[in-house]
Amino acid sequence: MTPATATAYSSQGTSQMSWLGKSEAWLDSKGKGAWIAAMVLGFVFFWPVGLALLAYMIWSKRMFRKSCRHSSRRYEVHRAGAAAMKPSGNTAFDAYKTETLRRLEEEQDQFEAFLERLREAKDKSEFDQFMDERARKARDTSAEAEDKQSEDA
Repeated sequence: MTPATATAYSSQGTSQMSWLGKSEAWLDSKGKGAWIAAMVLGFVFFWPVGLALLAYMIWSKRMFRKSCRHSSRRYEVHRAGAAAMKPSGNTAFDAYKTETLRRLEEEQDQFEAFLERLREAKDKSEFDQFMDERARKARDTSAEAEDKQSEDA
């Protein structure tokens, strides 16, 4: 079913559609979750119905299509972010906003530098621990070899 058919369900009458078309349009209007719920219920009550719905969802690519609602949400978030960067017309507020954003970016840079130093310190301590274990194993091996030689002599 195309999005136009799903729109036909909500905007025009459904008298021209068959019961199958009406149910498909209704499920499309409810989203991917409704399709999955219908498939699960089909498996629960009569497994061939669930299997048929699964096959139809895969065949029509409903399982792999992104929902229109999710893409519109992303657009709204992007639009809100772009609107936040536009000047408001109030110079005092714009100066405050600019100063706050600059301060937050500075704090973020300081925090990222702190995390980098933390990672470097952890890496250095792990490397030092590895080298100490390696040196201890080498000493133990040489001490065992010396003990063995002294026993043989």
